[in-house]
Amino acid sequence: MPICNLPSKPILWRRLTNGWRLMPVTDNRLPEAELDRRFASIWDSPTGWRALSAVNHTAVGLRFIVTGVVFFLIGGVLAMILRTQLALPNQDIVSASTYNQIFTMHGTVMMFLFAIPVLEGLAMYMIPKMLGARDLVFPRISSLGYYCYVFGGVIILSSLVLEMAPDAGWFMYTPLSDKNFSPDKGPDFWLLGITFVEISAMAAGIELVVSILRTRAPGMTLGKMPIFGWYILAMSLMIIFGFPPLILASILLELERAAGFAFFDVSRGGDPLLWQHLFWLFGHPEVYIIFLPAAGIVSTLIPVFARRPLVGYRWIVLAIILMGFISFGLWVHHMFTVGIPHLAQAFFSVASMLVAIPTAIQVFAWLATLWSGRVVFALPMLWIIGFLVIFVAGGLTGVMLALVPFNWQVHDTHFVVAHMHYVLVGGMLFPLIAGFYYWLPHLSGRMPSEKLGRWGFWLTFIGFNATFLLMHVTGLMGMPRRIYTYDTGLGWDWLNLLSSVGGFVMAAGIAMILLDISLHFRFGRKAKPNPWGADTLEWAVSMPPNSYNFASLPEVRTRHPLWDHPDLPQTIPAGEHHLATFEHGRRETYGIDAITGKVKEIIHLPTNSWLPLQVSLFLAVVCISLLVGAYTLALLAVIGALVFILRWSWHNGAHPIAEPVRADDPTDPPLHSRTDNGPGLWGMVVGLLANGTLYLSLLFGWFYLWTVAPNWSVPEENPIAWLPLVVSGGLLTLATWGFNQLTARLREGQTKGLELKLWLAAFLSLLHAGSLLWVLLAADLQPLRLAHDAVLLVMLIYLMIHSSLLPILTAMQAMRVRLGYVGAGLPYEPVVLRPFWIYTLGIFWVSCAAFLLLPISWGGA
Repeated sequence: MPICNLPSKPILWRRLTNGWRLMPVTDNRLPEAELDRRFASIWDSPTGWRALSAVNHTAVGLRFIVTGVVFFLIGGVLAMILRTQLALPNQDIVSASTYNQIFTMHGTVMMFLFAIPVLEGLAMYMIPKMLGARDLVFPRISSLGYYCYVFGGVIILSSLVLEMAPDAGWFMYTPLSDKNFSPDKGPDFWLLGITFVEISAMAAGIELVVSILRTRAPGMTLGKMPIFGWYILAMSLMIIFGFPPLILASILLELERAAGFAFFDVSRGGDPLLWQHLFWLFGHPEVYIIFLPAAGIVSTLIPVFARRPLVGYRWIVLAIILMGFISFGLWVHHMFTVGIPHLAQAFFSVASMLVAIPTAIQVFAWLATLWSGRVVFALPMLWIIGFLVIFVAGGLTGVMLALVPFNWQVHDTHFVVAHMHYVLVGGMLFPLIAGFYYWLPHLSGRMPSEKLGRWGFWLTFIGFNATFLLMHVTGLMGMPRRIYTYDTGLGWDWLNLLSSVGGFVMAAGIAMILLDISLHFRFGRKAKPNPWGADTLEWAVSMPPNSYNFASLPEVRTRHPLWDHPDLPQTIPAGEHHLATFEHGRRETYGIDAITGKVKEIIHLPTNSWLPLQVSLFLAVVCISLLVGAYTLALLAVIGALVFILRWSWHNGAHPIAEPVRADDPTDPPLHSRTDNGPGLWGMVVGLLANGTLYLSLLFGWFYLWTVAPNWSVPEENPIAWLPLVVSGGLLTLATWGFNQLTARLREGQTKGLELKLWLAAFLSLLHAGSLLWVLLAADLQPLRLAHDAVLLVMLIYLMIHSSLLPILTAMQAMRVRLGYVGAGLPYEPVVLRPFWIYTLGIFWVSCAAFLLLPISWGGA
């Protein structure tokens, strides 16, 4: 598809604040207020109970943030109970069992329900505004992610109310969390609830990656993208690759607990260390998933308050990419004490220290920007300074922990707890609060109170250091983590008392901040436009923001659009730029080339819908049904969710509810649903990257158990029937070849026999799925006795799920051809489906080779 030119417009001379300029201005513009009214009628979210169907990124992003703050307060209360218990020796305010539940829930809530979701919410709110788009590219996916997050969080927290909370730590190590040592429902709440929440994170990751790459302002190349966009892009990609190992681990552990499968049980060929590997394959990148967006806030705010561009923009981008890669090679440094080989310890120790390099690049770039600028120490800047102090200290203790001998000495002590809080609270919470204060006028149109804000900062800063700086000392003195009380006379008494006092001082600081934010909505003074003198596009949006962000989309060819073109806040709402049309009633934004920023298509976005809520409700029923053992109901709920998801996908492209073909459809640039490279294809590919990571995690588990598990054993005879499997693969290969051929011809505009070919591909894939099901049912697998068979069964089920979807999705395309939604000039959906066909074919043959052929050639069954 050729890259299109922007629509031409009459050229007029216009007097701007920086002189006379040539501007593309329509000569029949509406008054600004009328333009706002017309756009608002298309983009505004419904009110009342119908607001639950809203999908606009501003509404969904704010919901994420507010809900995350609520969870943060719950996690904070749990932390205060812990510090109260530890304030004095030999206290019995809570029992050992209750203490275990509280510290497990504190970590779970803070890591899974606060840190990542609130940062995702901030990204959802800011990214379209910063990049010059009207919304995220898949707004209904955002809404689905929010409801999955809320329902998952409620499921997890309900365990606390029901006095069934998990007590095995937020990392849920096996065998402590297996059925033998945790026979109650606590771990099940954790596993099912977290998996539900992870769906939300994956949805946000896919949404943000595609939105950043495909919906920036016209002309905004990757090199001109605001630095915050780079950080969020890296964070989102890390979510795509980092979360699937934990999702797989949670599924395997729940299968072991609920059905008795063998994955982590040594006596049946499993290994509990497999859980640790899979958990930390997620867990360590998660630290950087949390840190990177916070660092993005720092890199955004420092140039604004230093009154100069960021020093070393390209170096920082390189550091972000480097940090993303290195973070996936460090997971074993959480496992130095579990008995891994010395060579592996040396490798991961060096890798752990390497991450200091990209971190240092960013820190020095920030310091250089401050050094060479004229710093304004406004309230947000105070939090940035606090971040620099605390995060550098946390980084130094991180380097200490990367040293294996030191790690052995302080492992599982309060030193590790202190380090983790310095990195996570210092590296995430302080920049987040700085960002809240910075963008608060954008949200409310009012300024925060400098006095209350500074009180909040100093109470939080002093309280935090009093709590956790002293915790380093108690850790070095040998105080283990996760103990609910201790004897007097060990030298820990006064340190713990001061730590607890510090914790309450910090809580007072957080309360002060919340009070300030609450009061400012009513009593804060009115903010002037762009009150901090920022350079990025979000400050060209009205304050408080409207629902469509930009009445017209400006071309952006600079990293500092508001510094170089300070008239943008006036010309954008006046409709003096591009795509200032509304007569069609569509929600539109530009789709651009991912690298050059040239406009390729007009993306028409879906409107408000109940489908995300309906799908998430069915998924919630699935989780709750599994929790109580109502498996039939769970199956029905899965079917219900699938029906609504298919209905969701049906209302797409040229469907009358989406965007039917019209005589006046734009052609230069065209609507995205008339192209073969729209955002749906990008979303499918990014989604398959996440799916592929989950599959690779399963492959890793297979090879790990095969080569490391002490009691790994294989059956004497191969439990899988080879010939039917090969025949099934042959059918899939033939069907995939046929589907590829028809999509290639469809792209060329050839539609002869298209419907029949689609039906044929669907039929062949149905035969493949049927034969694979026969192989699965006929397999002599004993997953309750052998880890070997348990992994094989999971692999076959994974293949079966994909193979079952192929005939359904392909048959839907055949029906769409008959109804005229797919055809010449409408190749969009079959092209989107093509990567799924190729992926299904790929995992089938890779599975045959890795799970069946390779063990036989190695001398196994």
